[in-house]
Amino acid sequence: MTGYAAVQSNMAIAGHEVDSHGETHSRLGVEIRSVNSRFLDLSFRLPDELRQAEPALRELLTAKLKRGKIELRVGLEAGFGSGLKAPSAITLQRLGSLEDTIKAWLPQATALSVADVLRIATNEDKKPHDYSTDLVKLAKKALQELLAAREREGNRLKKMLLERTGQLRSLTEQAAPLVPQLVEQQKARFLERWKEAMALPDSKALPEAAHDRALAEATAYAIRIDVAEEITRLASHLDEIDRLLAAGGELGKRLDFLIQELHREANTLGSKSTSMELTRISVDMKVLIEQIREQVQNIE
Repeated sequence: MTGYAAVQSNMAIAGHEVDSHGETHSRLGVEIRSVNSRFLDLSFRLPDELRQAEPALRELLTAKLKRGKIELRVGLEAGFGSGLKAPSAITLQRLGSLEDTIKAWLPQATALSVADVLRIATNEDKKPHDYSTDLVKLAKKALQELLAAREREGNRLKKMLLERTGQLRSLTEQAAPLVPQLVEQQKARFLERWKEAMALPDSKALPEAAHDRALAEATAYAIRIDVAEEITRLASHLDEIDRLLAAGGELGKRLDFLIQELHREANTLGSKSTSMELTRISVDMKVLIEQIREQVQNIE
């Protein structure tokens, strides 16, 4: 199912770009996007310094998500307006000594600028910070928001699916009385044809042997076009779909199977059809079933 969640957190990290309290505030952001997919497909967009957290993030997502193409994107920004540490005398002395050594060997080398000194000194004084714990906590919060969004979409899908199963149930009820009517119509046709073949007037009764033969033909025809089993199975599958939707939980794969069974019964109903009305019902059923199939593939 589709969904989106984004959360941010400001973190105070001692020893980094010092503010008035001796701390810096870095901003960590997590976005999770989910689009429809029959399977679980995870992708991560992480800064290099946070790449080590990917296994923990993968474990977090796979524990809660079963379907969908999921993208988790992380952003890390240093705090705005923080001051810079003044390079220590020892650091400046070492840089000067190294510059003299390099110039002795490479006279054409460019001298260090103030910006070079500040960049080198700042990077040297910084201690690497492990953001993994903060990132996982923030990812948990984003995941909860994503699950809430997917739940809201799931409720909308549930409403749509119940509408479609109701329409399928109505079509099933329309199909049920058609077969007996068709059998009676065909029986009358058989009797009429036997009379015509024997050149009997309408007022004269059909001989008993011919009458029995016509009834036997009508019975064989009834057996061939009987769809009572298909109608019963259609109703049973629809009941099970409604039950699963009411129960909730992980039901995507079970719904997939039931949709396949619905499609099989609707196909059989169409193949046995001997009337335009029954054919129309079969086609309408398959259209509704296909609409359900497209949505069911997105449900966990």
